[in-house]
Amino acid sequence: MKFLNKWKNWRILLLCFLLVSISKFNTAQIIQSSQNHLDTLIVAAKEIINSARYCALITTSLTGEIHVRTMDPFSPEDSMVIWLGTNSNSRKVIEIKNNPNVTLYYNDPNKSGYVVISGKAKVIDDPEETTKRWKEEWTQFYPNREKNYILIKVVPEKMEVINYKLGIAGDPVTWQVPSIEF
Repeated sequence: MKFLNKWKNWRILLLCFLLVSISKFNTAQIIQSSQNHLDTLIVAAKEIINSARYCALITTSLTGEIHVRTMDPFSPEDSMVIWLGTNSNSRKVIEIKNNPNVTLYYNDPNKSGYVVISGKAKVIDDPEETTKRWKEEWTQFYPNREKNYILIKVVPEKMEVINYKLGIAGDPVTWQVPSIEF
């Protein structure tokens, strides 16, 4: 009888060990699958962002009015931070200083998707950064570049991606768009 009790205990221990092992394996698979999904969305987003010449910057005025303007952004950093150049006297600078919540919208010119990035914007007036982030074709817009050219840095909080070419689409019933929370 003692042998059977010991055998039952060993079976229970073995079963527990197997369950824990399987659970860890499944968790690792889920984490890996989730990371693969995030990586896929980031690659798909960068493809669209880099194919779009311009994006729309959406800000909120002091009175709550929504303003949209076309911007010529720099390519995203690995962390998906987006930099934009602007005139230090522009309305958007005042709006961002008052309310840093912004949205960037990129539309793929080939009609294969779009990217929406919501995040916090910050106005950067640092000569080292403005020198590093400059496009020669902007010279005509900034005759006094040292005085009027500044940057907007957008740190993403959420990104939505549709990229039909890569098979990334919204839910067919709810139209919920695949997204990443940063």
